[in-house]
Amino acid sequence: MADNALGQFLRSRRSALRPEDVGMASYGTRRVPGLRREEVAVLTGINADYYTRLEQGRERRPSAQVLDALGRALRLDDDTRAHLYRLAGTVPDDTVAPAPRQVSSALRRLMDGSTHTPALVLDRTLDVLASNALADALFCVFEPADNLARTTFTDPAARTFYQDWDRAAHTTVAHLRQAAGYEPDNPRLRHLVDSLHAASTDFARLWASHTVRGKTAEAKRFLHPDVGPLVLDYQAFDVREAPGQQLIVYQAEPGSSSAEALRLLGSVHATRTRPVTRGTDGT
Repeated sequence: MADNALGQFLRSRRSALRPEDVGMASYGTRRVPGLRREEVAVLTGINADYYTRLEQGRERRPSAQVLDALGRALRLDDDTRAHLYRLAGTVPDDTVAPAPRQVSSALRRLMDGSTHTPALVLDRTLDVLASNALADALFCVFEPADNLARTTFTDPAARTFYQDWDRAAHTTVAHLRQAAGYEPDNPRLRHLVDSLHAASTDFARLWASHTVRGKTAEAKRFLHPDVGPLVLDYQAFDVREAPGQQLIVYQAEPGSSSAEALRLLGSVHATRTRPVTRGTDGT
C-alpha cells in the first residue's frame, strides 16, 4: 500500500466522475477521464492549489470542513466518506488495533447451535477465524478456506462457485480497502494485498479503483458441486466484545429450493465427517 493513500484515493474518486454527473458543463479536450482538479476545487469551494497538494501528498491533514466538502463533491456514500476521514487521520478515535484472532467460546457455541445456517467469523482482512459445520460444508470447495479474499482471487474453483464472480470480486476488494483505512500498517493486511497484487491482475485492477464498502447484508448466488445452485442472503454482525471481528450468517428463503439444497448439504457433510464405527473384530 502506498504512502500517499489519501492522494491516490482522491484521484481515483475524481476520475470516476464526469462533469455531467455533478451538474457541470464539459469543455476542452480531456487527456484523462473524470473531473479535472480545478473542477473538484470549484465544487468543494477550496483553492485549486490546495487540492493539488492534497492529491500529491504535500498536504495530508485537511480539516473536517474540507473533508465534508470533498465527500459531497465526489458523491461519496457513507462507507466511502468514513474511509476518507480515516485516511486523513481526522478521526483518531476510529483507529483501532487489529482484530483479535481468538473467537470466544460463547460465540463458538452460538454458531455451532445454528445447525441450519452457515455461520463464520471474519476479521477485517477476511481471514476466517471460526466456522460452524454448515459453513465448512458450504465452503468445502476451497482447500483451505482460510481467507475469503485469497480464495476469491487465487483458487480456480471460485469462478464457478461464485455465480456472480465479478460482483464477489468487486465487493471483496472494497472490504479490504475499508480494512486499509482502519489498519493501514497491519502487516497481515499488507502481506495479503501484496501477494494478491502479484497473483491476480483482476485484484490489481480493482484495488486501484479505491472502492470502499463494509459488510452489511447481501444476496449471494453459489454453485455448489454437491447440491447445485444456492441463493443465500447474508447478514453481518459486529462482535462487540472483539472489535474488528464480524459474525456472518447465511440464510435461504424458507421453503425455497435453496433451503432444501442447504438441508441436503448439511446431511452430505455430516455423512462424510461421521466417524467410522468398527466391529470388535476390527472390521
